[in-house]
Amino acid sequence: MLKLIRIDDAGEISRAAAEFVEYISSSDLQSNIFAFFGQMGAGKTTFITALCKELGVSDTVNSPTFTIVNEYRAAKGFPVYHFDFYRINKLSEAYDLGLDEYFGGEGLCLIEWPEKIEEILPEDAVRIEIKVNEDGSRELRIGEKG
Repeated sequence: MLKLIRIDDAGEISRAAAEFVEYISSSDLQSNIFAFFGQMGAGKTTFITALCKELGVSDTVNSPTFTIVNEYRAAKGFPVYHFDFYRINKLSEAYDLGLDEYFGGEGLCLIEWPEKIEEILPEDAVRIEIKVNEDGSRELRIGEKG
């Protein structure tokens, strides 16, 4: 694990998102692909929503559960792609989206349910595990690439 960010309650989501952006901006992580692992209800969408807000996305951010990908624009002008692979059943469905273009292009890729596409997840993707603690707090464990 490279970094741990603790979120004690919902009121700390914005602070955690700011800490995440600060970390990925100041670290030697060169990837633009962030894979968020966590059980159902762990807070993946909630955290990604706060992260988009921290990046200056002005659109309403919501889960792309049915569309699989939503595209936003950060305040600095770069695209932010929010993927939710929960509903895919075959890797071909991910390829049909033109995933290679997203992963190889400009912009930030934020992925929910990356385990559904793990075998095609790029090696430079940064793994983030959202763990729910017994007291209801969350831990974001930013791991190694790949």
